[in-house]
Amino acid sequence: MGARGAATRGPGPGSGRKRNLELVLIVFAVAVPAFGYADAMLALKGALPSGFVLQVGCFAVLALAAHMVVRRWAAYADPLILPITVLLSGLGLMMIKRLDVSYGKEYQGYVPLIGGQIQWLVIGVAVFLGCVVVIKHHRVLQRYTYVLMAASLVLLIGPAFFPATFGARRWIYIGPLQFEPAEFTKISIVIFFASYLMANRDALALVGRKVWGVSFPRGRNLGPILVIWAVCLLVLIFEVDLGTSLIIFGIFVIMLYIATERTGWVILGVALATGGAYVVGSLSPHVGARVTGWLHPMDAFKTGSTMSPQQAQALFSLGHGGFLGTGLGEGQPWLIGFAGQSDWIVASFGEELGTAGVMVIIMLYVLMAERSLRTSIRLTDPFGKLMAGGLAAGLVLQVFVVVGGVIGLIPETGKALPFLAQGGSSMVANWIMVALMIKLSDAAGRTELEPVPDPSETLTISPEEIAAARAEMEH
Repeated sequence: MGARGAATRGPGPGSGRKRNLELVLIVFAVAVPAFGYADAMLALKGALPSGFVLQVGCFAVLALAAHMVVRRWAAYADPLILPITVLLSGLGLMMIKRLDVSYGKEYQGYVPLIGGQIQWLVIGVAVFLGCVVVIKHHRVLQRYTYVLMAASLVLLIGPAFFPATFGARRWIYIGPLQFEPAEFTKISIVIFFASYLMANRDALALVGRKVWGVSFPRGRNLGPILVIWAVCLLVLIFEVDLGTSLIIFGIFVIMLYIATERTGWVILGVALATGGAYVVGSLSPHVGARVTGWLHPMDAFKTGSTMSPQQAQALFSLGHGGFLGTGLGEGQPWLIGFAGQSDWIVASFGEELGTAGVMVIIMLYVLMAERSLRTSIRLTDPFGKLMAGGLAAGLVLQVFVVVGGVIGLIPETGKALPFLAQGGSSMVANWIMVALMIKLSDAAGRTELEPVPDPSETLTISPEEIAAARAEMEH
């Protein structure tokens, strides 16, 4: 059935159970950060804020509005994706408010961040509602793949023409407003990659040569991956944005493997990423300083050092929290400057909720990615499969580079942790990502009611070309 037919079919048997489960989980997702907020405020101020009930009620209304739209326009969607998003968003608001209280006591003239974050959350949910209603089926997005790719390249290059902030050029400034285009670019690039790989997957998967038992692609098929590699290098060199480069290149390599199941692409991708990172790390003072700070974080406390102490402070914070944490409102997370505005918010959770709390948060992201991968398996169209897999890969990679940088596993990249860290671009872009995941999972639920298509109808090259390619690989 086409996209139009799938979109117009009303809810059928079984959809109500999914939505009822989603509603129950959303109630839980609203209650957890509400209790956390109450706990933190009681520890910090000894009393609940005067507008506590109203604040929690408004958050619950936002979550309920999202649920009602999903119930009406995506009745077969996965029931876990939206509750996980609501829970993560609520935890982010809770910690930002908790940090605002401490920063307000420690720094004169501090401007609270919670108001802006609530504003961006409302905008993000509104955009989410619009996407769920307007996008009738994910295959509609195939019509705009090249437009999205052109826009993505413009957005990636744009920050190079604006001033750097903290050594990196990630933002585009329009008057008093600023936004981080990379947060939106990763979504549009996933859509483009899904379309490109769907059209070329047979040539990429079946044609090539074997070296020591590993199948490698032909030279003519290396063009796209070399172009993406070059773009990521340019972003890294001129914008000094290590996190964006790693995420975009990683998404492409993972989607290549999903489409082709060839380990040769992965080996080649890792080799290119390693070589590019080494070259740029040697040439860029900013990237080199981050690597030095990662390898020797305690050198920041040496006399005359110009290194940022945040990496060392984050390690102290995590160590102070231990396994179970100090308790909300009982730690000292404000000692890390600007923790609520950056990836260092992970250390704040690690101090007050402990390693156990951080692991729970990581597992929420893993569970969301797993639901997207599950959607990929259930979908029958190649474009949807690749798109769902790419969105899951982008989420996992971003969480990895953020958390890995904070705990000292890899050099710190400065990317925002989805839904938790303060940032308008990140909040809106990630709610768009969730909307796409929900529409994809809705389509997957509907395809279970349709007959399985003939595999031969999805081939992009003829059986004769496949046979010739296999013969070539054998020789």
